[in-house]
Amino acid sequence: MPFGSPESFLKDKVTAIQDYSLLAGRGVANLFSPPVYWDDIFTQMDSIGVGSLPIVVLTGFFTGCVLALQSATALKQFGSISLTGSLVALSMVKELGPVLTGLMVSGRNASGMASELGSMMVTEQIDAMRALGTDPIRKLVTPRIIATVVMLFFLTILSDAVGIAGGALVSVTILGLNLSSYLHTSYQSLLYGDVVQGLTKPLFSAFIIATVGCFFGLKTKGGTQGVGKATTQAVVYSSVFIIVVDFLVSRLMIGLFGR
Repeated sequence: MPFGSPESFLKDKVTAIQDYSLLAGRGVANLFSPPVYWDDIFTQMDSIGVGSLPIVVLTGFFTGCVLALQSATALKQFGSISLTGSLVALSMVKELGPVLTGLMVSGRNASGMASELGSMMVTEQIDAMRALGTDPIRKLVTPRIIATVVMLFFLTILSDAVGIAGGALVSVTILGLNLSSYLHTSYQSLLYGDVVQGLTKPLFSAFIIATVGCFFGLKTKGGTQGVGKATTQAVVYSSVFIIVVDFLVSRLMIGLFGR
């Protein structure tokens, strides 16, 4: 067989899952023991958080605009166009804000982590780091996990806010709704469970982005071609995992809060 036997394929996948689990586990365990590389953490926060601001703001804003336009078309049939703010707020906070922000950050940063660490692997910098007595996972992986979790949480809040603002702009200027009424229905429609659900998802998404990006980066081999392959795999796998975990978290939260 050109791609190997099913047994070897399955063995490779099981081994990859095991290696990923060990990497993620060690990355988290390093949080609870010294040393902690604070300089690296703040550097990654700047790269991941501040660097992702433009794409997150643009995505959130225009998603809110489109939501308002599309929902108004449907609500008009039932004479409930005044509920546009409620629909935009719920959609952004519970689902679209967290997921789209996670996917945008994944496309930008999972690929960046994979290519950066992959280049270090290919040029044997990580082997040199081990030879000098530095733990690559503590130095490279753990700061990226912390930075991604912290910054994606705040980026999601920002995305939700600008999405609702985008919906308000369209509702007032195009649909002719009252701004005060729009903001009031948006605020009244959100309950505690909705906010908890919307702010829980980025924690899982961030962990996936950081660990998957670092995993494929540290598994890179085969020169520059291997770096390109690792980058592609990091984006694809992290994006798929984000969507799958989004469904699981949504199901859990609906079970807990009833909506």
